[in-house]
Amino acid sequence: MGANESTPLAAAEQMFVQYSAQLAEAVDAVLVDWVCNCVKNRAASAGISLDQSQLARSKDAGEQCRSDVSAKMRALLQTDLDAQQGSPLSLLRSSTGYATAVLQSAGVPDVQRDEFEQRAFPEDIYGLAPASFSDVDERLRDPGLEWGAAKAHLHLLRRREAGQR
Repeated sequence: MGANESTPLAAAEQMFVQYSAQLAEAVDAVLVDWVCNCVKNRAASAGISLDQSQLARSKDAGEQCRSDVSAKMRALLQTDLDAQQGSPLSLLRSSTGYATAVLQSAGVPDVQRDEFEQRAFPEDIYGLAPASFSDVDERLRDPGLEWGAAKAHLHLLRRREAGQR
């Protein structure tokens, strides 16, 4: 192979880095809206109207979430695939506390959750943990799917290169 030709593995590595960066950008772009929407929707479903100060508090919580989670998301997604601890979706699932704090301060009652949800997400008393990227925001659907496909493809190529199946 010539110096400018890349192997399928090198191309997959490059694509994974590209899709990881795109997912990190997309997550950063939706975090404030996600927290605000979680607060508004959960309060509305409980029949509670939020006043302007509570709405402002939800925006502040969203900004804090963005500040904290975006940095963690970038760090996770910049880590080599085989060294990643957790996943982008698990990081988002562990970030419901920002909306929870606002909901608690507004007096919104906890929701009924099944045994699995209680065991898997004990602190998510409002059932906000997303099952998919689309549950966070529809704008994450494609970047999340592309990242997941790139991850699976790279994982497979690495295993094949190592003689594994």
